[in-house]
Amino acid sequence: MQYHYETKGTCSRAIDIDLDEATGTIRSVRFTGGCNGNTKGLTALVEGQKATDVIARLQGIRCGMRPTSCPDQLAEALTEALEQL
Repeated sequence: MQYHYETKGTCSRAIDIDLDEATGTIRSVRFTGGCNGNTKGLTALVEGQKATDVIARLQGIRCGMRPTSCPDQLAEALTEALEQL
């Protein structure tokens, strides 16, 4: 399943996710914008992981004084994607 998410409140503008519908495993993640090294590192850590595990680990992470972050927005995107399965 391909899922596109427009981020809110972060430097990144969007997240594109490829999710295995049968297992809920993240095949790939691609951020548009954001801190290049951080988003590449985040992507490398979550690919091959269960979406539910990633959500549990990343949800609620803040970036400085912002109420959200790229990891938190990825958790939101995965939550929405799982709701569509």
